[in-house]
Amino acid sequence: MEPQKEISQPTNKIETPGKDQEERCCSNICDKNDEKEPSSPNQGDFSDPVYKELALANGTINRMNREELRAKCAELKLDTRGVKDVLKKRLKSYYKRQKLMHSAAAGGNGDVYYDYICVVDFEATCEENNPPDYLHEIIEFPMVLIDTHTLEIVDSFQEYVKPEVNMQLSDFCVKLTGITQKMVDEADTFHTVLKRAVSWLQKKELGTKYSYMFLTDGSWDMGKFLYTQCRLSRIRYPKFAGKWINIRKSYGNFYKVPRTQTKLICMLENLGMHYEGRPHCGLDDSRNIGRIAIHMLKDGCQLRVNECLHLGEPRSVPISAPIEGAPAPQNPRSRD
Repeated sequence: MEPQKEISQPTNKIETPGKDQEERCCSNICDKNDEKEPSSPNQGDFSDPVYKELALANGTINRMNREELRAKCAELKLDTRGVKDVLKKRLKSYYKRQKLMHSAAAGGNGDVYYDYICVVDFEATCEENNPPDYLHEIIEFPMVLIDTHTLEIVDSFQEYVKPEVNMQLSDFCVKLTGITQKMVDEADTFHTVLKRAVSWLQKKELGTKYSYMFLTDGSWDMGKFLYTQCRLSRIRYPKFAGKWINIRKSYGNFYKVPRTQTKLICMLENLGMHYEGRPHCGLDDSRNIGRIAIHMLKDGCQLRVNECLHLGEPRSVPISAPIEGAPAPQNPRSRD
């Protein structure tokens, strides 16, 4: 769920009671990775002739206009949708993969870091003008699972959640999300829904047989909504949600676009796609975010963790951090 008014990603401290020692230990996962980033993420031998060939190919691509780029994509049987910068990145990534595939400089297959990516986009209680101390409670818990090898959405999870503080939904919230009072009144509380979400993840053997990572549209889902909800429900923040991929950051860095072009609708349109479903339905939002992630993987983006929770606030994860999947999901534990 994206805030209605443009708000900077949540770096402000969340006004909640004091943090217990367990939360500090869990949120300190970023500390060991706060080392200086290397000057280059790849320390390979760039004197290999393949890199000169790539530089020449990139120069040619940079001189193409949009119609020439689309024609070349069509010739190579690549997706021809998207704005000029997206088409350029798609072609450059294609040639890079092809060249490195037939070169000793490849050094192995590094197309994907995780077997599965799990997209999460919570919907939460809200007012038209939220006061500074307003406590957002999760009212929809959706997940969409992407197989990074087949590049397909293979399953989804969705449950509504009964709020316990702001029990009466505002008219604004109902209109925005499409979630009615009856839906949440008949739903279970967050603690119960989280257990079923964990069970769903466990049945997929995520974190045991298969590696996986969560992906969100911004920092709010994990850094504010899930963190606040766990405190309200008096359960410990789940360790398996301690790190995630912020697709806005990944998209902006990969396609070299400003932050203003990393909103959901804008990302879809720049990739030549349209929103499918109802905006601010958590499951539909998650599916559309998943479509963007699949498109980026096809274009050669190596989606990896770029944010984590540190002392109750989201923090960037440096590119020098080790690549690790999320730990196996465990049932929620009550706070002491």
